[in-house]
Amino acid sequence: MNRTLFFAALAVLGLAACERSETPTQPGAETVSQPSAETTESQREAVTDTAPAAPQDESDAATQSQESAGEETTDTGEPIGQAGSSASLERLAALPAAQQLPSGRWKAGVHYEPIVPAQPTNVAPGKVEVTEVFWYACSHCYALEPYIASWQKNKPEYIEFVRVPVMWGPVHRAHARLFYTLEALGRSDLHPKVFETIHQRRNMLVANDEERTLQLQLEFAKNNGIEPEEFRKAYQSFSVNSNLQRAEQLTKRYRVEGVPFIVVNGKYSTDVGMAGGQSNLLELVNDLAAAEQRR
Repeated sequence: MNRTLFFAALAVLGLAACERSETPTQPGAETVSQPSAETTESQREAVTDTAPAAPQDESDAATQSQESAGEETTDTGEPIGQAGSSASLERLAALPAAQQLPSGRWKAGVHYEPIVPAQPTNVAPGKVEVTEVFWYACSHCYALEPYIASWQKNKPEYIEFVRVPVMWGPVHRAHARLFYTLEALGRSDLHPKVFETIHQRRNMLVANDEERTLQLQLEFAKNNGIEPEEFRKAYQSFSVNSNLQRAEQLTKRYRVEGVPFIVVNGKYSTDVGMAGGQSNLLELVNDLAAAEQRR
């Protein structure tokens, strides 16, 4: 199969994924069907001939920064573009005074959104939780990875970084199970390798049935030094299933409509587009986290 066709199918899959009512079906591993004639112009423009071998230009990232599709609406059905500003102000006004940041470089409703009510976190006192909601097959998540990796090496010690796989549909859940299985086995070092396998080697690590999906992921594990029986045991373990349930809850609780999606201490959400680029995003995260740590 030619490389362009694979990424055309992957782009359509990613674009459809943000609509939970239109979750993608699990594709076959060896073959990817050609997109239908009804593929929109915006979807065709999203197709690239090669996977991103290096981070994309930040000016591009600021305008095309998430896997999303369709016109997003508020709970009342009003388009986000029309209601976003007033909704942000309402959420900001609802924050207790102690949670409102002083005015400065970053503006609520422009660079980040307050989460009202704030959501609970799972970190020790004095720590600030930063969560990235992601999907392995998301090209924008893949483009952000080098920035996250660099930031992790230099982030303040009080920041606890947590990854949460998005849980929209069957394909996302299959990738989420792989993520948590690798974590349970102490092989989070393979996180970048999963991205590489999907985006560079054209292997989605998901098939059209659960057994075949398991076989594909077993093969990936074996090729990276994990014993098949160990992988099988962890794959259906209590800890993995518990983490999947929690990821499902967080996807709903944070109302995740696009990835990558960043949450700071359960109180603020942002993304590459709002921040104005990948580097800006992590500067914003540091500033929000610092404000939280001072409270």
